[in-house]
Amino acid sequence: MAGEEIKLERIENCLWEIPRQGGMRVPGRIFATEKLLAGLKEDNSLRQVMNVAHLPGIVGYSLAMPDIHWGYGFPIGGVAAMELNEGVISPGGVGYDINCGVRLVTTHLTYSTIQRKMAGLIETLFSLIPSGVGSEGAIPGLSKTEEKRLLRDGARWAVAQGYGHQQDLDHMEEGGALPNANPELLSDRALARGLKQVGTLGSGNHFLEIGRVEEIYLSDVAQALNLFPDQVVVLIHTGSRGLGYQTCEDFLKVMNQAMTKYGIQLPDRQLACTPIKSPEGQDYLAAMASAANYAWANRQVIMSQAEKGFLKVLDISPAELGFSLIYDVCHNIAKIEEHVVDGQRRRLCVHRKGATRAFPPGHPQVPKAYQGVGQPVLVPGDMGRYSYLLVGCQAAMEKSFGSTCHGAGRVMSRTQSKKESRGINIDQEMARRGVVARYQGRGTMAEEMPHAYKDVAEVVETMDLAGISKKVARFRPVGVIKG
Repeated sequence: MAGEEIKLERIENCLWEIPRQGGMRVPGRIFATEKLLAGLKEDNSLRQVMNVAHLPGIVGYSLAMPDIHWGYGFPIGGVAAMELNEGVISPGGVGYDINCGVRLVTTHLTYSTIQRKMAGLIETLFSLIPSGVGSEGAIPGLSKTEEKRLLRDGARWAVAQGYGHQQDLDHMEEGGALPNANPELLSDRALARGLKQVGTLGSGNHFLEIGRVEEIYLSDVAQALNLFPDQVVVLIHTGSRGLGYQTCEDFLKVMNQAMTKYGIQLPDRQLACTPIKSPEGQDYLAAMASAANYAWANRQVIMSQAEKGFLKVLDISPAELGFSLIYDVCHNIAKIEEHVVDGQRRRLCVHRKGATRAFPPGHPQVPKAYQGVGQPVLVPGDMGRYSYLLVGCQAAMEKSFGSTCHGAGRVMSRTQSKKESRGINIDQEMARRGVVARYQGRGTMAEEMPHAYKDVAEVVETMDLAGISKKVARFRPVGVIKG
């Protein structure tokens, strides 16, 4: 099939299907406008949607969100739900950066009142939150015993250490910790990489972004989330750092070796997997949960450090600042969830790689505060244009296993983006866009410039039109720190 044009059938306005063919167990489905779909012909991500459909135990569809682009095994923006008894777990369906995710923090501040202090604020945040490749040092002297406690407790560990507040835990997916974590399953190398990286952003597309509320689409929902025009908000995007990367690497080796034992044959060895109920599958889920908990603790520490930075620069009280967590979502994870398939309620293992959970109002796993409006969905853009807050809708449960997009999605490789960035004065370009930027290396910024990404507005609009998640507010970036 390589080199052949992939035929797509339109199902709805923004939904396309790749019919079952060859060894596909289910059809593929892609949420996209015609414009976004045209861009997908440039990479192999549609072929990856088809490859994922070969996995044993997959139910419904191999799904792709509108920010889909090529990834390891699974496309980034891919969603696949597996039947528990016959299905498989695949590290490529979670990704190397386990529980890479986003959190949104609101404040009582308006941008107009702090605009003159933005440069100093960004400089202070940059000094408090280590960033860049291999960055470390936010929490020096963490012992291995304490690290394992962190891996079991996630964000609860960070709160217990004085980073943030107890009520923060009520505004995180899973309360900031998966319960089945077992740190003993992580390699010494993974543990060593994690020891010094708690509270660090890392590199790549990770960032801390200060934004202002530029537009509100659903005023009643915005009010319920305490959002108002010109409000200062903070987005934090990072994951499990070297510990998560190493955990994925370790288990890919384990599963590649074990596939023969289970008689699994697939069109791409990057889809390495084992049955969910196998010893290898269960070990991976427990190790993945440990890495996911590390990511929640990491984002919690960064949020606390950011609050200290705001308080120091603005010289105001915590009550005046009102630094408050709206929500924390993960977009590289596998979860055991209940979904209705062919009229029957079933427990499934849902892989979301570069996709965000989008549960509707009334869903038992939506925090109490948001039962009336639905789960907040956080979709960061490209640090030069805009980011979005959405809420999940009932159609997500019917069409996408409760999933939606996670970001803008790349249209250009990092190497291509660097070439495009030659001759650009990055500081001047960001300033032209109204953004104060601070970063460790020019290379990372050159890889992550807005030209490397799809227009997140079109990605978000696709999911809104499909009824999967509804736009609540748009944020304009005014300050960013990166690796």
